[in-house]
Amino acid sequence: MEPTKLIVSIVERGQGAALEKLYRKNFVTLHLQCAGRGTATSEIMDILGLGSSEKDLVLSCAAASAARRLLRALDSDLRRSVKGSGLVFSLPMSGVSSLAANLAAYLADNIKPHEKEDADMERTENSLILITCSRGSTDDVMATARAHGARGGTVVKARLAGLEDLEQAYDTQLQEEREILAILVPTEQRGAIMEAVNAAHGLRSEAQVIQCSLPVEEVVRI
Repeated sequence: MEPTKLIVSIVERGQGAALEKLYRKNFVTLHLQCAGRGTATSEIMDILGLGSSEKDLVLSCAAASAARRLLRALDSDLRRSVKGSGLVFSLPMSGVSSLAANLAAYLADNIKPHEKEDADMERTENSLILITCSRGSTDDVMATARAHGARGGTVVKARLAGLEDLEQAYDTQLQEEREILAILVPTEQRGAIMEAVNAAHGLRSEAQVIQCSLPVEEVVRI
């Protein structure tokens, strides 16, 4: 069975459902949609033509061949089918439930053989930094990341689980209400950004940051 990929799509608010419908036509059907917001100011959004700061975040599971085919199509023929602007990228998955993997593989088998033989898209040298911080601290954390090369990110509200174990392990009281800040950056900038964020907003600070990074394989800007 071929590897399974996670496709992350960040589009303007209200476009998530339309994007899922488009993906289903391209053999990608497993989705989780969240509401998020961008971190750029309205003036910067206008200058860059990025539309509203309110975002739909769509997480999709697909077989590797289906993911490659979809991102290639979004970078060419399907680009005009997507309203507004956004960002789509794929991440490797080291594990997934058998039901999801089998469904993804079954859907990928419906792709015509000659469509699978197309050359892969060029690999990117990017990383996704995921930062969880106390609710209300996102702007300060993003300012630190931006000072070290980050251009912008997407924020999703969350709640910290396993609070008691974490507090006991680190001997500190943690805020349960959280925000997740997702920042796509060139891999060469990842270390400096994460070190700066940890130094300024570490677990024992008001922001109580916990962070990690993931390798990004392919990126399409729509």
